[in-house]
Amino acid sequence: MMKPRREFLKTVGAGALATFTPALRKREGLSAKELARDEEFWFTVRRAYDMTPNFIHLESGWFSPVSREVLDQQFRNMARLNEVTSYYLRREYDDEKVKIKERMGELAGLAPDEFVICRNTTEALDTVILGLHLELGDEIVSCERDYPSMKHALEQRAERDGTVNEVIRVPLVPDTDEEVVELYEKAIGPRTKAILVSHMIYLTGQVLPVRKICDMAHEHGVEVIVDAAHSFAHLDFKIPDLHCDYLGTSLHKWLGAPLGSGLMYVRKDKIAKVWPLFADRLFPKDDIRKFEHIGTHPVAIEQTLLKSIQFHESIGGERKEERLRYLKNYWVERVAYLPKVVINTPMKDHQSCGIANVAIEGMEPKAVADHFYDEHRIFTVAVEQGVRVSPNLFTRLRDLDALVHAIESLVA
Repeated sequence: MMKPRREFLKTVGAGALATFTPALRKREGLSAKELARDEEFWFTVRRAYDMTPNFIHLESGWFSPVSREVLDQQFRNMARLNEVTSYYLRREYDDEKVKIKERMGELAGLAPDEFVICRNTTEALDTVILGLHLELGDEIVSCERDYPSMKHALEQRAERDGTVNEVIRVPLVPDTDEEVVELYEKAIGPRTKAILVSHMIYLTGQVLPVRKICDMAHEHGVEVIVDAAHSFAHLDFKIPDLHCDYLGTSLHKWLGAPLGSGLMYVRKDKIAKVWPLFADRLFPKDDIRKFEHIGTHPVAIEQTLLKSIQFHESIGGERKEERLRYLKNYWVERVAYLPKVVINTPMKDHQSCGIANVAIEGMEPKAVADHFYDEHRIFTVAVEQGVRVSPNLFTRLRDLDALVHAIESLVA
């Protein structure tokens, strides 16, 4: 017998809410910063994950593992799709997708007709970069530390259409926001059409003053494309807060959604001017749904977003941000003044959160990351400036104590 319509929506039950709400009630009156230091509460959160005992996981920057209940929901969604096959896609998917988008829009602060659910930040931002109407000689400003996939799209656009890429250098640890804004403003010329800016730089975790950059750019008639891969559901904000024109993010990073989920935002009055990456003739040019035409894809991932949002909100965006920042500060403050240790991430609260980059003078980043893993079973990743360390909600202080010990062993 055919399972009832929207059954998967009904299976998104209380889950984490039932687990965390009693724990939070006991802590009424605690600020988010105070709760960030409550190890008993965060141990409760850790228990919601199944983490390998084989190494300490400090590399959530590529993607975050989902909680056990999110993974269980994804399996249920996959099983249901496998059972009812294309019946779901032909008869139920469109209606259920409306509910999913409404819920995601509540989290992001967006109306359903100004964003699409996609597969990752690269798909979102490459669609914009390659779809904007640009002419020979038009310029796009970017930073040398923007993500490679976006840089490659800019380079392809330049090779194909003769556009010009103006690349600036932003200090690793700027003194003020105004210093950063001024660098972008100085790069604007008479042919500048857009700025690509990372909200949180993937290499170091540095948070750029995106709203100030957007407001400045708009005064010059320049649009802004925001790479929010690492900031969405990491920092506590709504997308309209940034005042940007376009934005892409990967929901499988800090929201803790299934791997292969992302979001693309296009301001409503900009939709008609952007070509979709995959041709579409089903919707008008000013309809956001023209960007959803990517062929058959694993919709069980989209279905599971509801559970991911519920898990995220059961903890709270502000509490999550403060916990991640506390974890970063916990280890960085203990090693920052050791000889040969270089922290390539600003420490002011508004300039960073959970991610930090550490380097050891005289050592290649890969050698440092290999030492962490080979000698201490700590998994991180070597990047350009040093080693990127990305703890998460499941990270214990003793995990970070082990990292501190590993760094001390290299500079003793």
